[in-house]
Amino acid sequence: MSVQVVAAKMAEVELKDVPNKELSAVSPRTPIAEEKGLSNSELNASAPSPTADTAVVKGDPSPLSSTPNAVKMPQASAMKRPDPQQNGGEAFVNRDGTVAEAPRMKKIQFADQKQEFNKRPTKIGRRSLSRSISQSSTDSYSSAASYTDSSDDETSPRDKQQKNSKGNADFCIKNIKQADFGRREIEIAEQEMPALMALRKRAQGEKPLAGAKVVGCTHITAQTAVLMETLSALGAQCRWAACNIYSTQNEVAAALAEGGFSVFAWKGESEDDFWWCIDRCVNLEGWQPNMILDDGGDLTHWIYKKYPNMFKKIKGIVEESVTGVHRLYQLSKAGKLCVPAMNVNDSVTKQKFDNLYCCRESILDGLKRTTDVMFGGKQVVVCGYGEVGKGCCAALKAMGSIVYVTEIDPICALQACMDGFRLVKLNEVIRQVDIVITCTGNKNVVMRESLDRMKNGCIVCNMGHSNTEIDVASLRTPELTWERVRSQVDHVIWPDGKRIVLLAEGRLLNLSCSTVPTFVLSITATTQALALIELYNAPEGRYKQDVYLLPKKMDEYVASLHLPTFDAHLTELSDEQAKYLGLNKNGPFKPNYYR
Repeated sequence: MSVQVVAAKMAEVELKDVPNKELSAVSPRTPIAEEKGLSNSELNASAPSPTADTAVVKGDPSPLSSTPNAVKMPQASAMKRPDPQQNGGEAFVNRDGTVAEAPRMKKIQFADQKQEFNKRPTKIGRRSLSRSISQSSTDSYSSAASYTDSSDDETSPRDKQQKNSKGNADFCIKNIKQADFGRREIEIAEQEMPALMALRKRAQGEKPLAGAKVVGCTHITAQTAVLMETLSALGAQCRWAACNIYSTQNEVAAALAEGGFSVFAWKGESEDDFWWCIDRCVNLEGWQPNMILDDGGDLTHWIYKKYPNMFKKIKGIVEESVTGVHRLYQLSKAGKLCVPAMNVNDSVTKQKFDNLYCCRESILDGLKRTTDVMFGGKQVVVCGYGEVGKGCCAALKAMGSIVYVTEIDPICALQACMDGFRLVKLNEVIRQVDIVITCTGNKNVVMRESLDRMKNGCIVCNMGHSNTEIDVASLRTPELTWERVRSQVDHVIWPDGKRIVLLAEGRLLNLSCSTVPTFVLSITATTQALALIELYNAPEGRYKQDVYLLPKKMDEYVASLHLPTFDAHLTELSDEQAKYLGLNKNGPFKPNYYR
């Protein structure tokens, strides 16, 4: 690249002086013509004749004009024009009509220009550059970085000896050195969890969980970390494991371990690791839990199976997922539930917010991050039209997808029809759909027969808590080939070359492959915290050995804590209105059976 410098004595043309006429930039007989020995006729003969394609621009200092009559030159000290006889040179039309040759243009070469742009990385340089890029991308440790974690260290955390900065080693995570990055993730999450932070501030002095020993098994994310630190601020001791082998954010687990929490979890655990981590949480000499916070029922199941005597000191169970709640109701029906349990999944603040709004956003996020699929025009079948299914269908429909729904419940089926979705059986559309999504909370929803009939390239994923909805085990046979595309994305290839795209091996898509909206999780986490406080502080006899819904008063309290975020202002009932409705002015405004 060069820089052209024009002598300072050449003044700029003042465009305001240019008349609104076509200009002839060359006089009938120029000094250049005389110098070359050209007559006027020869000069005119060498010029191209004007044609219909020749455009004359007003004010354009063209060396050749299509206008035969000379026009009075603009009142300017000089006018620059290209010189056709010079290779890239320039000439100037002076005030008196003569044409003068411009000075030779100087090319300036910056001293470091050639050196900078002619650099080529050597073999070592390329390796260093690649390392630099790789390091910068992994050092960010965002949610996406956790998802695509490709650490060179393949050593199992169970084989490592790690300690935090205070010398504590009662944890098992991927890498304690990631703690600083995890702390930043937690700080970001705190900004989107106003109710938990408000609860922490209001109840911190009272310590309503003083003496509580909470053992938890949930997704270990930045949002869970805010919940755990809130429980700790309210007086509880916590030990934690992950309820999903793919959903742990390693950097967040490191931050919790650095903060003194006993955390046993890392992304990509094996099935054996999963149960080992739960056992390490529960089985500690000199420490016994008196409260359980579960998501899926695996922790409760493990204690019942391995340490049933612990229930003598456990005051209650708080369960978040539909799968775990189903297990609790089974235990209750069989007379095997020996402590009170709080069904958080069916609380209004969980059903109508976490299940619906969270999945409405995270389904798209999970599919985009893993497959880069375009949704417009795609045919999608969503199995189940509960709150999760409603959220998924609404999001996909808004993106232009053609959405089918399968459902066993006539009420939910009718809702799907009135929302504009076609209700079908899975076998009616399985050959034509591009994406299959399960969200029923059931088992054996998509079996091998359906998988065999899917079209080439069909994407298969699950938005339910458990990995039982898709019959993944039937795909692990010798005739089928598994090909890892990227983290949590597999091609399963049939002998004829057909392949399907299986996400997260049939486990929960959004938390395995992406993240979920923090604000919605604030609602659920606050509900869980209040449920723990309620069960832990309840007087003897208030709750029996059964499954309970969170009182509507608490549901409404959780909702009210989030309203200031939107600068929302509630209308208050007058005494006359409250009497007319038979309600307390301060609530609850819904009966306990309302969902």
